Amino acid sequence: MKKLIILITISASLTMLFSNCKKVLEKQDLGNFVAEQIYNDSVTATLSMNYIYGQNQPSWFGNVGGLSSSVNSLSDEQYGDNVFVKGTATIESVTDLGNLNTAGNYVKIRSINMFIRDINNGTLAPGTKKRFNAQATFWRAFRYFELVKLYGGVPIVLTPLDAVGEEAKKAALLPRSSTSETFAQIAKDLDTCIKYLPTKWPSNADYGRITKGAALAYKGKVLMYWASPEFNPTNDQTRWKAAYDANVLAVENLSANGFGLYSKFDVTMWTTEGSNGGSTPRNPEAVLTTQYNMATTDLAQNNNTYPNATVPRYIGTSGGSNLPTYDMALAFPMKDGKDAGTSTKYPYSLATFYKDRDPRFDQTIAYNGANWPLNANPNYRLWTYNYTKGSTTLSTESQATSSGFYLRKAIDPALTTSNFMYAGTDWIEIRYAEVLLNLAECAAEIGNTGQSQEAYANLIAIRKRAGIEAGTDGLYGLTAGMSGAQLVTAIMRERRIELAFEGKRFWDLRRRKLLETTLNGKRRLAINIALKNTGTGTDYILGTRDAAAAINLDAFYTTNFTVTTKTLDTYDIAYQAGVYFFGIPTASIQNNINLQQNNTWGGAFDPLK
Repeated sequence: MKKLIILITISASLTMLFSNCKKVLEKQDLGNFVAEQIYNDSVTATLSMNYIYGQNQPSWFGNVGGLSSSVNSLSDEQYGDNVFVKGTATIESVTDLGNLNTAGNYVKIRSINMFIRDINNGTLAPGTKKRFNAQATFWRAFRYFELVKLYGGVPIVLTPLDAVGEEAKKAALLPRSSTSETFAQIAKDLDTCIKYLPTKWPSNADYGRITKGAALAYKGKVLMYWASPEFNPTNDQTRWKAAYDANVLAVENLSANGFGLYSKFDVTMWTTEGSNGGSTPRNPEAVLTTQYNMATTDLAQNNNTYPNATVPRYIGTSGGSNLPTYDMALAFPMKDGKDAGTSTKYPYSLATFYKDRDPRFDQTIAYNGANWPLNANPNYRLWTYNYTKGSTTLSTESQATSSGFYLRKAIDPALTTSNFMYAGTDWIEIRYAEVLLNLAECAAEIGNTGQSQEAYANLIAIRKRAGIEAGTDGLYGLTAGMSGAQLVTAIMRERRIELAFEGKRFWDLRRRKLLETTLNGKRRLAINIALKNTGTGTDYILGTRDAAAAINLDAFYTTNFTVTTKTLDTYDIAYQAGVYFFGIPTASIQNNINLQQNNTWGGAFDPLK
């Protein structure tokens, strides 16, 4: 769908009715189009559909705007100073709700509802209408899920509300639907998608459009949230069974239609893009993607900013963001799949923290001395250490990483200084591995023998793909005979590693109600690597370090570096209980007098109903 997404740039100013538009399609002024012309013609209807995709598709880290733009720093993946980790969040801290007709998520929902209304009123063939409708309905479900997971139940609007006039304002004063009603509407919309979306789109140009398998996977994710402790404190097993059944169908459909685990966990899992015929992906891992390209012209440009913001700044970018903590680095197990410090085969030492780790460690985190193919140089080595000159600490970098690490996940090694800012690597919002983990979690929660074996099998498949050693028991480092609760803990640990920096960690801790027990009272850590014996202020390894590290990095570390940790936070993390359902902002309540505040923030609305 890269060609289609390019058209989003052309249609971005259309505001669905193409008003005040001066762009030209087939030598016609779209500003003169009326709804009947747009939705009676498959070409213009496709442009309008692409506009819906462009408004709603998540970008890197799963960013869909609002709170989701900063989720890495809300957990232990990355340091961030914010009101949530400080424990000072208020009802004004999360403003994603907006109001029903002029701001935020509801503007996007209004565009979707207008599309659904107008495509149904058009004269396209019934089957064509249904496929257009199904795509739009998916994005409506997507937007409502983004809202319900933040606040609990929200007003449900399924038809376009007028944007102006006193009567329109009164009509928009809708009360909040219950949380159960909101989830039910999301599931209903997704069932519509599942019924009418194809398993495969017919053309290579359709790659990236929502498929039946993607809708099934998304429904499995939604129902897993509904079953999770945040929404299900009584652990209603019927919810877990419904989520399990949905994820079984998702895995079955995806597996039958060309999806599966990519052959290896490395950067090519992200850089292998596009269609292998129809909408069958060249990368079987890519269930739901947002596509980007490397175009530099105004009309064609659709680049992502992730590599330019992430790689070291000293190579000529605006990078140095997205820095993993030492906590994140330590979370990766050893090569035998055992946690660092517990493996008898591979003892862990801070002095050589990188040694004998889960292969995903090296594909996710870049560290001092690591071979990191970068800037079109396959032999590039990253160096980020300190040395002293008198009482002054100097860095080998012009601007050093504050955590001692860099994030290298999905950074295309072919990018260079001249085109980092034009990166075209696609974002994969849902990977097949995540669907397997969703199914494993639901199976573990059900807890009977068959489902427990299924949870084990999915974990083993992911660990085997990662390159972890099988061990004599063939369990890839997992403990035999785990209970349901122990399996859930193992799955959450696997999600942390496999899906690191994919925008999942904060939401996982939140839906499992683990923010307080996991993070409170802690301070996130960084690593500090100092060159030994540098009283003269010289970087005495500068000319020899690459060659020496290539021969024996362990010996080079032992001879030349001292490794310590340091704290990044200046206060203990102190998540409030109220963050499991955020407060409704004052501006939203003032705009709609029928909105009730959550009872977790002093109001009358119960988000658990």
